[in-house]
Amino acid sequence: MTSQTHSVPTADQIRRAPKVLLHDHLDGGLRPGTIVELAREQGYENLPETEPDKLGAWFREAADSGSLERYLETFAHTCAVMQTREALFRVAAECAADLAEDGVVYAEVRYAPEQHLEGGLTLEEVVEAVNAGFREGERQARANGHRIRVGALLTAMRHAARSLEIAELANAYRDSGVVGFDIAGAEAGYPPTRHLDAFEYLKRENNHFTIHAGEAFGLPSIWQALQWCGADRLGHGVRIIDDIEVADDGSVELGRLAAYVRDKRIPLEMCPSSNLQTGAAASIAEHPIGLLRKLHFRATVNTDNRLMSGTSMSREFELLTEAFDYTLDDMQWFSVNAMKSAFIPFDERLAMINEVIKPGYAELRSEWLFQQTAATSGSSRTEG
Repeated sequence: MTSQTHSVPTADQIRRAPKVLLHDHLDGGLRPGTIVELAREQGYENLPETEPDKLGAWFREAADSGSLERYLETFAHTCAVMQTREALFRVAAECAADLAEDGVVYAEVRYAPEQHLEGGLTLEEVVEAVNAGFREGERQARANGHRIRVGALLTAMRHAARSLEIAELANAYRDSGVVGFDIAGAEAGYPPTRHLDAFEYLKRENNHFTIHAGEAFGLPSIWQALQWCGADRLGHGVRIIDDIEVADDGSVELGRLAAYVRDKRIPLEMCPSSNLQTGAAASIAEHPIGLLRKLHFRATVNTDNRLMSGTSMSREFELLTEAFDYTLDDMQWFSVNAMKSAFIPFDERLAMINEVIKPGYAELRSEWLFQQTAATSGSSRTEG
């Protein structure tokens, strides 16, 4: 008898597996139907499509341009319908419920409060509306037999000048559902060092932050995020592959930056499908995550923008298992990596790993034993 614990998991097993998500944008994960309804309620008339299915397809096609700048343009429509407390509450609640339905047990979802002020809300009102929505989504998930915990990451736009203000906001709500800070937006021309005052403030306050780096821009972006700004994690970080050389005989040599990232166990928030759309990788099979997994970098799997990529955590893992023959053991490795790297207290991370993630994968790995027993029992009855 051959053990099936090292075989590629089924789609159903992938969906049921406890997954951890660190890089997901709130304004990049709306349900198309919700966008249509909110646009109608708010009088927003610029949607390219008003049928939910067609609108969802439009977002995916518009994001398939190979350009990060073009990819970011799609957010004009989602942000446009997220300008009231009711809309933010609904979108956040649906986000938490959708992730839980997909088997995500812990998620850190990011958004930029400064992009939701056109309806007259204050920064504080935006944060409180989203936090309340996440709590409602967690409640809905429990009612449907799922469990999820969602923390918010407050994002500052790297082309703007409000990063210190947003960092202070993140710190003010750190005990009320906000777990950290981020900067996002086009990397080229907007280095993270422009926001040093925000990062220095957060370090003085012993708070956590991640930085979008090494996606559209290369190694200098990663180097600045780590060595100048002091990031705890790298948003994407996919271009760290540029500092790794693979010889014809298969031997690997790490440059000093790549070696530093691996040695220091700096988490890489990798988003395979999104990276294909922005041109950071040519295909899933060629995505650097395959090599980084083999080299034991602290790689994690994420969705980035579920609407624009037409994806979910389950779909990301389905693509990876198809490309790299990943098993449940690999999925657990990625999930534990992500949980170790979350911005919640150590004891809570440890409890999630030992009481939720590892038992969940152990149960999935054991299923083949019972399936084998059932098959054997059926065969014996038939022979009798």
